[in-house]
Amino acid sequence: MPEKMLRLSAVGLIAACMTLSGCITPPKLPPPPRPITPESLGLAQQAAVTVPARDWWRAFNDPQLDLLMQRTLAQNPSLAQAMARVQEAQSLADVAHSGLLPSLAFNGHETRERLSGHDPIPEPYPGSSQWQGRVGVDLSWDLDFWGRQASFVKQARAQTTAAGLDVASARLALSGTVVQAYIDLYRNNALADVAQRTEAQRQRILDIARERLHSGLDTNVEVREASGAVPEAHVQWLQAQAAAALDTHQLAALSGQGAAAYGQILRPTLDPAAILPLPAGLPADLLGHRPDVLAARERIEAAHAGQAAAKAAFYPDINLAAFAGMSSIGMMSKLLQGASTTYGVGPAVHLPLFDAGELRAEYRGSAAESDAAVAAYNGSVLQAVRETSDELSLVEALDAQLVAQQRSLDDAEAAYRLAEERYRAGLANYLTVLTAETEVLSARREHVALVSDEAIARVNLLLAVGGSFDPQAP
Repeated sequence: MPEKMLRLSAVGLIAACMTLSGCITPPKLPPPPRPITPESLGLAQQAAVTVPARDWWRAFNDPQLDLLMQRTLAQNPSLAQAMARVQEAQSLADVAHSGLLPSLAFNGHETRERLSGHDPIPEPYPGSSQWQGRVGVDLSWDLDFWGRQASFVKQARAQTTAAGLDVASARLALSGTVVQAYIDLYRNNALADVAQRTEAQRQRILDIARERLHSGLDTNVEVREASGAVPEAHVQWLQAQAAAALDTHQLAALSGQGAAAYGQILRPTLDPAAILPLPAGLPADLLGHRPDVLAARERIEAAHAGQAAAKAAFYPDINLAAFAGMSSIGMMSKLLQGASTTYGVGPAVHLPLFDAGELRAEYRGSAAESDAAVAAYNGSVLQAVRETSDELSLVEALDAQLVAQQRSLDDAEAAYRLAEERYRAGLANYLTVLTAETEVLSARREHVALVSDEAIARVNLLLAVGGSFDPQAP
């Protein structure tokens, strides 16, 4: 009969809590923002390009670049930090999942205590000092009727997935940074070659001017002008060498190395015109191949789960509690006797009735986090579309410029050779040679810049559509 009464009391308690649950209710919120749909972005029908190998940079055929990239992805501190955040998120997901399962703990204590003379305990214990002890096993299980703990688990798992996608995004960005720095190193070495070649040309012009002076065809003015142009070209060579040194320092830092690696990074042998698998337009599945966009989407799911957990906090929290062990008052030896056995089981209910608006504030905060996550996702989507469109336009423009500039370079080279021959033969003056030399120097430098910029633009376009990231990979 007492057990039946206990069960009826528990049911009545739960029913009473359900009745009172209307005391604190979630506040009404304005309609939330909606994520941008791919259909509204004007994406083309073709699928994203397929990168045959995960190591897309191997298309440049430079073993030193491959080695630097290998070290970067293994030793770069920023990538290591991203991996640590994944492990942290996974541990939080494990903690959240443990809340769905029963917890079991052993507890024990033995305390010397003076007992009150008015406590309802049998004689001769009231008013005396006695040992009071308890040992046993306690069980607690949150039954999660309203899915609050399950929402925490969903939130933690989405955050873990987002952190993993952040690693993929960081890997893509880092590999792109290394390749761009390596192309810059190629650019500055090529500019140093242009300066060195220009210095040699100007030295030949100076020798011709001196010969013409001895022949009475030129004056000291032309010799002085030709002489002053030689160190100017050497200054340009020194500037290019200094810029190449800075590129070397950046590559060493990116690959987790110090100053000892500076002398080991040699001149690049990469092919800047290497063919990379590039799209012809905005691919239809662009958003599914960008890890940053997918991470932003996962954070929406995490925020929505957090909002669901905040809403479930308004409802009764029902736990199942049980214990079994030994308890005694008096001599410590009595604690382990059979008569000291004790046990119990029953529900425990928690229902907020008044909390000064804390739960409602937390719920509004979780709703704001959801709205912010949607806004961040929409921003990532628009950025992905803009970046891809920008790089498509830039690659197309640079390709056309490179074709036209190659013709300009060929004409400038031919004009300079002709001017030098005519100057040597006494058929042209120094001003003609100087003009032709200025044109060919500008054309050579512009050609190096266009080749490097076009290579970087194609790398950026490949990364803008997701690079070698595989959304189906674990």
